[in-house]
Amino acid sequence: MADIQVSKQPSPPQHRAPDVFDALQSEMNRVFRSFDRNWPQWPNLFRGGASEAALPNIDVRENSNALTIEADLPGLDEKDVSVTLVDGVLTIRGERKDEREEKNENYYLSERRFGSFERSLRLPESIDEDKIEARFDKGVLTIVAEKRPEAMKAEKKIDIKKA
Repeated sequence: MADIQVSKQPSPPQHRAPDVFDALQSEMNRVFRSFDRNWPQWPNLFRGGASEAALPNIDVRENSNALTIEADLPGLDEKDVSVTLVDGVLTIRGERKDEREEKNENYYLSERRFGSFERSLRLPESIDEDKIEARFDKGVLTIVAEKRPEAMKAEKKIDIKKA
């Protein structure tokens, strides 16, 4: 009987396979850095910055008679805002002009921020386009769009039956 000897050879070094998520994160970082380099005027949407000027906050409420839209536009005047309706799309446009100046014995601070904004909403077909009103008071734009009379019919409750 022959002796069988098993020799153990050292295993090759283990290399960690590249992590797909690390590669994805690196690529995303590269893309976002290119935005900063190539478009300095691009609003800094990823860290706050000019995005405030880009889209005003809005609330939309509907009842049986009308649709009410409120847009928060602090620091703006009525003359800085326009509201238009084209093919059932309501658009709120405006421009912010914010200047701040602060003087102290140790420093002088002067900041200016300008930016246009636009927000559009498609109105439902139940709205009477001839009965839309807009009011501006204390930085809040309120738009009331009345519904057509046929759209204001009483709601009909439908019973749910057991199967």
